[in-house]
Amino acid sequence: MKTTELDYIYPESLVATEPQKQLRVLVRSLSPRNGSVPDGKITEPVEQNKAQLFDHFRKGDVLVVNDTKVERRRVTTQSGLEILFLSSNAQKTEWQVLCAARDLKDGQKIAMPGSVTAELVARGLPQTLRLDRALDPAYFTEHGELALPPYIQKARGERKNRPDEEKWYQTDWARATGSQAAPTASLHFTKSDLMQLNARGVIVAPLTLHVGMGTFLPIKTDDLSEHKMHSEYVSIPSATVEQIIESKRAGHKVWALGTTVTRSLESWAQGLLTEGFTGTAGETTLFIKPGYKFEVVDCLLTNFHQPRSTLLALVSAFAGRETVLNSYQWAIAHNFKLFSYGDLTAWIK
Repeated sequence: MKTTELDYIYPESLVATEPQKQLRVLVRSLSPRNGSVPDGKITEPVEQNKAQLFDHFRKGDVLVVNDTKVERRRVTTQSGLEILFLSSNAQKTEWQVLCAARDLKDGQKIAMPGSVTAELVARGLPQTLRLDRALDPAYFTEHGELALPPYIQKARGERKNRPDEEKWYQTDWARATGSQAAPTASLHFTKSDLMQLNARGVIVAPLTLHVGMGTFLPIKTDDLSEHKMHSEYVSIPSATVEQIIESKRAGHKVWALGTTVTRSLESWAQGLLTEGFTGTAGETTLFIKPGYKFEVVDCLLTNFHQPRSTLLALVSAFAGRETVLNSYQWAIAHNFKLFSYGDLTAWIK
């Protein structure tokens, strides 16, 4: 499949620059179980609110959420260079990073906040920096900020985060520190929402996927099959696995809150994670693209995604490329807000 088949045009005015006050959901029923639509028929897109969305859940369904917590790992140097620190060696003195390395010379010294000096020692994606002292969590607490997607910065016309960003760009149930970006579908919901679903008999089950380059790097190859997915850490508790197995055995649905949850569950189904006493865990490089057969996820809640992204490829695999792109055009015509702080889509089977 050509990457250009995942392209579409959108007005920058629809890029959300802060969270939405009222949730708007684009809903597409792919094969509803209530009998109102014949199996296999795809309904036209409709707009619904949160209460209407919750009416699609049934007692015994499982909603799986990602409990990862975003770290403050973007540091701005004295020259204005933004560096996203991803991972390090054991000594915390050599780091894999993302930055505009084209503006740097090999071996160039980089003055960072806190009297730290860095040196570029390897290019590529990611790049490698060597530091003159170790960076600990306290350093990033003092000098780092959450790494917002560049398209939000561009739409705002400003680089620095806003005062409320720490609250906006973190899920209400964030627990396991380790992400570079937020699982943004979760930003629409609160713990109270999950409790409301639980009161209806819906099982809310957590897992962890630490969001990294595998999620947010764009596709640069002409063909999807040539794109290399970077690995991301996944951990699924044994209780979540057991609840999913029991629910599906009883004929109920598994809902994934976001593409990161979807990749985690399907990685488990593909045997890519290692079983342990407390659950399954491991690194996943699973690239879900059109033609993939889903084994776990029945219904997908997710934001709108950028053109030529692995996330759009995943949604296209789930709902069909033409269905997704047609739905996106409908949403654009109806002024839905796009991307991380934008509105929600629901793909329901």
